Amino acid sequence: MSSSDVRVRFAPSPTGPLHMGGVRTALYNYLFAKHNNGTFIIRIEDTDQTRFVPGAQDYIMDSLSWCGIIPDEGPGIGGEYGPYVQSERKEMYRPYAEMLVENDKAYYAFDTPEELEAVREQAKQMGMPNWQYNSVTRTNLKNSLTLPADEVKRRLEAGDPYVIRFKMPRNEDIRFEDIIRGWVVVNTNNLDDKVLFKSDGMPTYHLANIVDDHLMKISHVIRGEEWLPSAPMHVMMYLAFGWEAPQFAHLPLLLRPDGNGKLSKRDGDRLGFPVFPANWTTAEGELYSGYRENGYFPGSFINMLAFLGWNPGTTQEIFSMDELIQAFTLDRVGKAGAKFDPEKTKWFQQQYLKHTSEKELARLLKEQFNLTDSEERLEAFCKLMKERATFVKDMMTEGSYLINKPVGYDEQTVSKKWKEDSASLMTEWKNKLEAVSPFDAPTIEAAFKSFLEDKSLGIGAVLPLFRLLLTGAGTGPSMFEIAAYLGKEECLTRMNDGLTKLG
Repeated sequence: MSSSDVRVRFAPSPTGPLHMGGVRTALYNYLFAKHNNGTFIIRIEDTDQTRFVPGAQDYIMDSLSWCGIIPDEGPGIGGEYGPYVQSERKEMYRPYAEMLVENDKAYYAFDTPEELEAVREQAKQMGMPNWQYNSVTRTNLKNSLTLPADEVKRRLEAGDPYVIRFKMPRNEDIRFEDIIRGWVVVNTNNLDDKVLFKSDGMPTYHLANIVDDHLMKISHVIRGEEWLPSAPMHVMMYLAFGWEAPQFAHLPLLLRPDGNGKLSKRDGDRLGFPVFPANWTTAEGELYSGYRENGYFPGSFINMLAFLGWNPGTTQEIFSMDELIQAFTLDRVGKAGAKFDPEKTKWFQQQYLKHTSEKELARLLKEQFNLTDSEERLEAFCKLMKERATFVKDMMTEGSYLINKPVGYDEQTVSKKWKEDSASLMTEWKNKLEAVSPFDAPTIEAAFKSFLEDKSLGIGAVLPLFRLLLTGAGTGPSMFEIAAYLGKEECLTRMNDGLTKLG
């Protein structure tokens, strides 16, 4: 298969918000497709109408767009293999189910839910809690394999409710090679006769998934580990249809940070971090927080997700989307579950912020806080604060003293550093500062060093006091950069105010 033949799909169900695990599956599909000059498809699998949640499909598409995971084909985009929403493809599935029945690969089953529940309960009482509709039990149930042909015909013509089940052969080994996990072997005696077509006229996931993947010419199925138990069934269906199966790759689970187990939507609220790409509000008004609204850059979120299960084989940790596309291969994806680390996620965000231009940060700052300062002024502000921030909002929180005069002074610094002679010392420094020209960081720093030399003082005896008077804080960026940013007049005003208040 040439790289141009690579076609992959991300096929979420619109049953609620898109979990970050789902975003990672979409990302790996996208990276694999782009690395191989292939096609990335979004297909909405909404065959289970009972679990459909209004707004979920829009949320999925919006979230992927924010992440920069842009499909080549899909709902609202188009493509020659559409439609890309399964409920809109409803009419095409029945013929395929009927084809399997005609070829003795599937059969009609007329058992009612109540009858099946009674059988399960009876099996449980006999010590068989995991009863299955399979190659053994189907011989005693109401289906087209046990009923006379004329009765089957009569039931179908009368409109009796039925489902179509796959006829799983008995005692055969199913073998397929998973790109990530190697060879998988399952005996058919461990599998049941899955429902392919339901009485409501809708296909189940199993039928629709296989038919759509075939018709859309999907070359690789890259999906979560939770689908691995279904893969043998899907391999058998490809054989039953006489179609070539795609290559499978089942991704490792995302694990919660505080122990074993799959990361769930509840873990984020319990442990204080988002597990969704964007905010989601339920019909009951319950809010699940998202990375977007928490101030994360799309790039940092994607960079973090890429490393949950994959490594590039190098020491590089910060990747742009283009770099991820160049580096990504499935043979670097591991089998073991990947433990999510919310602190590492913040680290990725911090690194992305540091690498973002002051111009872009200034734009975001202006947008978020409705600031009226000039672009040049805001860029200078961002240059000062970006090294100490994780989120854009942190620059305003941590650097509020660059916008407004301090209303208080750090108590710890005052108690440790402000001595009896501090006022006179800082008055001398203020007088020397007044003569500095030009009032830029290098000139201010040179004057400060000269002042220390003249007074035979160490930097720790003066700089914290200077910072205290100008900012009210005990720590922060370079004081010479801060002074230059504030300007001479503002510096002198603040020093006078501080000397008056601290005495």
